[in-house]
Amino acid sequence: MITRREAAQVLDIPLEMASRHGIPARLSDAELAELLDSPPAWLRQSKANRTGKRPVWVQLTCAVCGYSEAARPKKWWPEFSWVCCERHSPFELPELAPNYVRSEYEGVGTRFVGVVDVAVPGA
Repeated sequence: MITRREAAQVLDIPLEMASRHGIPARLSDAELAELLDSPPAWLRQSKANRTGKRPVWVQLTCAVCGYSEAARPKKWWPEFSWVCCERHSPFELPELAPNYVRSEYEGVGTRFVGVVDVAVPGA
């Protein structure tokens, strides 16, 4: 048995869409295989409408401890250089390269801080 969230990740659709189209809270591997093998019209249309600009799900993995979770990317997320659990210090991340600055973005996924390392122009 898998959860609706896991099914949404496999089907590459938002969790809200899975709920709206009646995917149960728990379903068997056979039920998921049936959705993959013979997708309903709404699922085919969803995949056809994709622009490819943004993924539906991303895998966030802490650069310090390796904890990982799937999350829906938000529009405000930049391209992160690193993500780490909120309980880690940014000093535990790989060292910042010379002539780079580091910015932090809290509230990424359920427990992450996103980190962006950017070269300083003209440095």
